[in-house]
Amino acid sequence: MTLRIDIRGMPSEGLRFAASPLAELTAMLHVLAEPEHHPRFAAWAADVWAGLRPGLAERLREAEFLWRTSQADFMLPARPRPTLGEELDDVDRIDDERYASAALVTTCGNRIHFASPSPLTDTATRDLALDLAQARGARQEAFAERLLADPKAVRARVRDTLEACAEAFFDAAWADAAVQLATDLRLKNDLLQRQGLGAALASVSGAVALAPDGDDILVDKLLDKATTARGTGVTFIPSVFGRPHLAMVHAPGWQPVVQYPVAEPDPSDPVPLDTVALRLEALAHPARLRLLRTLARGTHTNGELAHAWDLTPPEVSRHLALLRRAGLLVARREGRYVRYSLNVPDLTALGTDLLAAVLR
Repeated sequence: MTLRIDIRGMPSEGLRFAASPLAELTAMLHVLAEPEHHPRFAAWAADVWAGLRPGLAERLREAEFLWRTSQADFMLPARPRPTLGEELDDVDRIDDERYASAALVTTCGNRIHFASPSPLTDTATRDLALDLAQARGARQEAFAERLLADPKAVRARVRDTLEACAEAFFDAAWADAAVQLATDLRLKNDLLQRQGLGAALASVSGAVALAPDGDDILVDKLLDKATTARGTGVTFIPSVFGRPHLAMVHAPGWQPVVQYPVAEPDPSDPVPLDTVALRLEALAHPARLRLLRTLARGTHTNGELAHAWDLTPPEVSRHLALLRRAGLLVARREGRYVRYSLNVPDLTALGTDLLAAVLR
């Protein structure tokens, strides 16, 4: 479960670390739409909703498909600008077909890219987009219908909504966030210059790494996808409000972009998806659950566990070996015996690790 970004032949200047006002606004809008994903900003989100004009609040709900479940690709700029207005100007330069395709991916709730043929001109593609939007609910269907009927009007309305957010809450929040983003960017660019790409990527997240052969950037997400940065480059955008997500632009025809959360003091490395999957697999067998129940009461040897559950020692050994590979047991030798106990911290954190892996 990995997203691969092919960087073979990409010039050194093709990798960019830069802050983006539009990307950070997108992260804030996601927090407002899904505050349960971001408990540290729950109070901020409640205050913002309480202070919004009713008309703006309704507009945010009307267009929330652009940032709620996943971000529309044009909301994460490949070439960040200093101001929100400049980045919105860049979005305005995208043609209607490209804009509509990116918006419909989020509105329709799947990874079908409505690029060719365009739903703005092809009846069959348009009907598919509307059917998928309808399955998501009345709001999604209404938004998709408006977008396909009059994309210019919808684009103007979305831009007006985003500009209204600047005055309502973004400008104040951005002033504080920009300081943290600047600090993070100094660190990343210094690592890139002094220690190279591998060190810079490692500082982004434990879920981001340079492949051993140096040909790919690997992102540990619930995706099996590949994209390329050859001829385009790849942009890394830090975010204060984006934690715990690693947001990605990886659709065909779009330059790869990774929006990552700025590091917190003493951050813990994310548990790899393969480790989470292995632990869930280890817990899926009833015999292993029974063994864990006994071990929760104290340390036991293989023979003691076999006797307690009327299993053969080889059966117990196989189950214990899988639990150990999953990191859920601790083994300690005492003379001629090996005694097993639970790895309580990692077992306790499994729910949190699973949630982090899914949200990442």
